[in-house]
Amino acid sequence: MRFILITGQLAVSKLSSSPGNALQALYLNHHGWLNGWLRKKMGNHADAADLAQDTFIRVMLSGDSEHLREPRAFLTTVASGLVSNFYRRKKLEQAYEEALLHMPADYTPSPEARALVLETLLEIDALLDGLPLQVRQAFLYSQLDGMSQAEIAAELKVSVSTVKRYIVRAIQQCCFGLESA
Repeated sequence: MRFILITGQLAVSKLSSSPGNALQALYLNHHGWLNGWLRKKMGNHADAADLAQDTFIRVMLSGDSEHLREPRAFLTTVASGLVSNFYRRKKLEQAYEEALLHMPADYTPSPEARALVLETLLEIDALLDGLPLQVRQAFLYSQLDGMSQAEIAAELKVSVSTVKRYIVRAIQQCCFGLESA
């Protein structure tokens, strides 16, 4: 199967195998619709085009393009997840940039260091995804803010033993996430 990226569009070569034909048909029949749907949702043509591409790449990599009863519902589900990830990343990037504004100029990291820190923050965010808010907060307070368990307990209005459980749970999530990556 050959896919060629041409000016932001995924070109699918003619293929003889049915999975490739199914993906090709899915792309040809629904790409324009998906791009329009994303453009309405995002309000930005460039981001919509990128996410439409990413949606079809995800579908291609998953191998789920055959036997779809409701292709638009399937594409909407995949694209919605990508939109959520997009906004989550933007929010994290904005928070990091805002934090950098409060740093003294002498401590401002280089563009390379900024990119590395942002990538690390995104990985941590992905590893902690799915944990309850208080568990994430307890972990981040302890690791990023250097708060003691007693301080975290007071902040979250829970017991110190609960904070310990939260932190252990978050560390386990991170360790298991790193093993599967």
